[in-house]
Amino acid sequence: MEKERYNHLNTYLKNKFGGRTLKICIDGGFTCPNRDGKKGYGGCIFCGERGSGEHLKKIDISAQVKNHLESYRGKRANKFIAYFQNFTNTYDSIENLKKKYDLAFVSNKIVGLQIATRPDCINEDILILLSEYAKKYYVCVELGLQTSNDNTGNLINRCYTSQDFTKAVSLLNKYNIDVIAHIMVGLPNETFEDLKNTISFLNKHNIQGIKIHSTYIISNTKLEGLYLNNNYKPISLEYYLNSLTYIITHINPNIIIHRISGDAPKDLLIAPKWNAHKKLVLNGIEKILKENNLYQGMYFNDDYC
Repeated sequence: MEKERYNHLNTYLKNKFGGRTLKICIDGGFTCPNRDGKKGYGGCIFCGERGSGEHLKKIDISAQVKNHLESYRGKRANKFIAYFQNFTNTYDSIENLKKKYDLAFVSNKIVGLQIATRPDCINEDILILLSEYAKKYYVCVELGLQTSNDNTGNLINRCYTSQDFTKAVSLLNKYNIDVIAHIMVGLPNETFEDLKNTISFLNKHNIQGIKIHSTYIISNTKLEGLYLNNNYKPISLEYYLNSLTYIITHINPNIIIHRISGDAPKDLLIAPKWNAHKKLVLNGIEKILKENNLYQGMYFNDDYC
C-alpha cells in the first residue's frame, strides 16, 4: 500500500486507539460572545444561526450520544470522541461546562473529548477542568483562527485577534492539551499571500492538528448579503485545490490534518456549488499530490520554529 501523502486523522486515531475511532458531533446548547453582545452581535459573517456545521440538535446531550451509538453510525466503530461542535463550547461557567461535558460520557465507547471554541474563551480555570478529563480520556481543543490577518478578522466580525490565538495556544501547551487550528481559504479580500502568511504563522506555534475549510456561503448570513450585492466572489475549485496543495506541502510535517473540506448543509448552501461534492476535493487533491510526488511538509522550513 502506498504511504499516505499527508497525515490523515483516521489513520492517527486508529493508531492511537488501536481501532477505528470516529467523532460524535454534539450540540451543547452554547452561544458565542460575538452573538450575545459581550463582544458583538450576529457572529462571524459566514456563520449561520445553527453554528458550526449547521447541525443544530435541540435535544439532551446524553440523548444525542445515545442516539448516535444506537444508529447505523454507531456500528461503524467501537470507539468514539465526543465532539462539542456548535458555537463556543467553553463559553459558560465552569460548573455548567462540567455538567455538559459529563453528559457526553454515557458509554465506555467514548474515549475522547474534543472542544471547539474561540481563542478568547480559554483560561486557566477551563484548562484545569479539561485536565481532569485528560487523566482518563484523550482531550483536544479546536481553536478557530480562520486567518492570521487581523484586518480580515475585523471584516468577518471575528472579534478576537491573532495574538489571542497565540495566548490560547501557549496556555493549552502549558496543560499538554492538543491544539487543532481551524483555518479558512477564500475569505473576503484575502489573497494567496495572506494564506501563505497564515501557514507561516501556524508553523510558529506548537499545534498538533489543523482543520482546513473553504469559504462557502449559506443562506441568512451576512456573507450571503455581500455575495448577492456582488461584493464577494466565492473561490473556484481550482483555486481551493491549489491552496490545499500549498498548505499541505508547507505545514509542519508532524501536524495531523483533521479535514481538508468543509461540508455545507445542502439545504442552506448558496455558493459555490462545487462545495456540495466533497469527492471533488478529496479526489482532486490526491491526484495532484500523487502526480507531482508531493507530500506533507516537504517545503516546511525549520526556520519557522
